[in-house]
Amino acid sequence: MECSYCQIMLVIAAVILALQGHASATTKHFKFSVEWKTVTRLCHTKPVLTVNGKYPGPTIAVNEGDNVLVTVTNRVARNTTIHWHGVRQLRTGWADGPAYVTQCPIGQGKTYTYNFTVVDQRGTLWWHAHFSWQRASVYGAFVIYPRLPYPFPFAPSPLVEAPSPIIFGEWWNADVDSVESEMTRYGGGPNSSDAYTINGLPGPLYPCSIKDTFIQSVEQGKTYILRIINAALNDELFFAVANHTLTVVEIDAVYTKPFTTPAIMITPGQTTTVLLTADNPGSTGVFVMAARPYLTSVFPFDNSTTIGYLQYKTKLNGSSSKPLSLPANLPAMEDTPFATRFTNGLRSLASADYPCNVPQTIDKRVVTTISLNLQDCPENQTCKGYLNRRFYASMSNQSFVRPSISILESPLPQPRGPLHVGFPGQSTPHI
Repeated sequence: MECSYCQIMLVIAAVILALQGHASATTKHFKFSVEWKTVTRLCHTKPVLTVNGKYPGPTIAVNEGDNVLVTVTNRVARNTTIHWHGVRQLRTGWADGPAYVTQCPIGQGKTYTYNFTVVDQRGTLWWHAHFSWQRASVYGAFVIYPRLPYPFPFAPSPLVEAPSPIIFGEWWNADVDSVESEMTRYGGGPNSSDAYTINGLPGPLYPCSIKDTFIQSVEQGKTYILRIINAALNDELFFAVANHTLTVVEIDAVYTKPFTTPAIMITPGQTTTVLLTADNPGSTGVFVMAARPYLTSVFPFDNSTTIGYLQYKTKLNGSSSKPLSLPANLPAMEDTPFATRFTNGLRSLASADYPCNVPQTIDKRVVTTISLNLQDCPENQTCKGYLNRRFYASMSNQSFVRPSISILESPLPQPRGPLHVGFPGQSTPHI
């Protein structure tokens, strides 16, 4: 009898704790519609794949601990998925988004709801399509605000959230699918993009693009949180704002020890949060902010520069002319010493509220070598890689061999599936 009473009390306590946990969490709902939109850039008009008709797509803003529901409806005649880049999928791996790996793609006219919880993360991340090269235009910011009572841990206070994140991208005048198909068919690098963009806008250094220029408005004396995302497919980028410095405080949703720098270097898929103090309006109140590639090889790259403007509201005047000169603090494209100094300056915050608990003793050292290699061109084929060969990648001298079936189909009855031994017996439902 006493044992039964104890069991009942334990069940009641568990229910109360569960209810308290749900009460403290908030569920945020978002709706994505994957659809075509006609876009004109650089005097070229073409259909571009978008979310909700926006290029870039909408920003998702949540708080640490929130449950996130994103319902995606595919309204185009091709498969798609959405990946939440950098979000820790703890016990929700099926919500991660890579097609054929954690989910079957969302087919035309189909709807799928991603359901996951943001756990122990705060800062700037992003989302993008994870099917073929759709992420060339299907992308947006994913902002996680810290859970109270832990505010943003950096002075000065108060800080002001910038009106818009800064998202770098690439624009091709050609159809992106054709660019990818040619690359895989001939084994060469992808054709260089025709422009870099800031929030989908190339800026006035490109043809027909004066009106397609991003402007970030600021007020004198305020310190802004700038959330910077490199959604470019292939290139590391330098970024700087003329006559202003940037204080790095977070990389990929991990707080860093603040350090001030004239510019940043940001790799593809990476996010960087910086503080910018609007303390130098000058005579015009308009300053160029620019991004261009960090080139580390002899292979062809888009070596152009995209610019936007930092505009002080108190200096608005009737003049429509704006500067075109690049910031003196923008590193040269081959400035490896700056890139090295920048990356060496990154350190974890390691504070009492945000400790950096890592193992201090190494039990086993593992060395992994990732390489870009050249393969002889097969007979009777055309190859467009270096020296008329094909590029291929390898990890520890092993190149990827495409399986005959996807990882999600592996549990189904197969003569000799790649995950046949010990793989769960229950098949994964198709969308």
